[in-house]
Amino acid sequence: MSPRGRQRPADVYSQLRDLIVHGRLAAGARLVELELAARLGVSRTPLRAALQRLQQVGYVVDTPTLQQSRLVVAPMTQDDAREVFHLVGTLEGLAAYQSAQLAAADRARLAAEMKRTNAALKLASAERHPEYDRLFELDERFHGSFVAAGAGPRLRALHGAVKPQAERYERLYVNLLAPELATSVAEHDRIRRAIRAGKPREAQTAVQSNWRNAADRLGKVIERAGERGTW
Repeated sequence: MSPRGRQRPADVYSQLRDLIVHGRLAAGARLVELELAARLGVSRTPLRAALQRLQQVGYVVDTPTLQQSRLVVAPMTQDDAREVFHLVGTLEGLAAYQSAQLAAADRARLAAEMKRTNAALKLASAERHPEYDRLFELDERFHGSFVAAGAGPRLRALHGAVKPQAERYERLYVNLLAPELATSVAEHDRIRRAIRAGKPREAQTAVQSNWRNAADRLGKVIERAGERGTW
C-alpha cells in the first residue's frame, strides 16, 4: 500500500467500490470518514474525492438529517435493479451489435468461445449443489467475451462504470437466481447464434432481452427476499 495520504483517489475509489460490490460495505451502511480512512490506511483528502465519485455514479447516496448530511451505501431496491440492468443491457447490446459486424473468421472464433462458456454454465447450474461463485464467473465470462470483442474504448469505459452495479445484485442474490439459469442459458444461445450469423440488430435485441428478462427475474427475487438498506 502507498504511504498514508499519498494513495491516489482512483485507487481509493476502486477499493471502496469493491467493498460495496462484494457486500463488505452493506447496503444502507453509514460511511464515516475517520473509520474508512483508518480501514484503508489513507488520508481523508483522497477518501473524500473517492466518496464524491462514488456518489456521482450511484454507489453512495446522501441522506440529509436535521443536523447534517450523511453518506450511506446506496440501498438495493427493485427500481434501482431494473434501471441498472436495463442500462447494462443497452451498453452490452451495442457491443453485441458491433461484434456481429466483425469478419466471419473473428465471429466464428468468438462464437466458439461463447458456446464453450455457455455449455460450462449449463453444466454448473445443473449440479445438485452448484458453486455460486462459479456460476457468477461463467456468466461474467460469457458477457465479457463479446463486450471485449465489440466495444470501443468509450463503450468499455461506460460499461466498466455501470456493470459493477449489476454485479452487486448478482452476487447478493445469485443463490436465489440459480434456478432460473436454464432460461438465461437459452437466451445466451440466441445471442451467440446472432453474432455467429453476422446479424447485428438481432444480436443487439437478444442481449437487451436477456438483461430485461434478468431484471424481471431479479425483481421477483427481491420481492420475496426483501430490499436491502432502505429506510
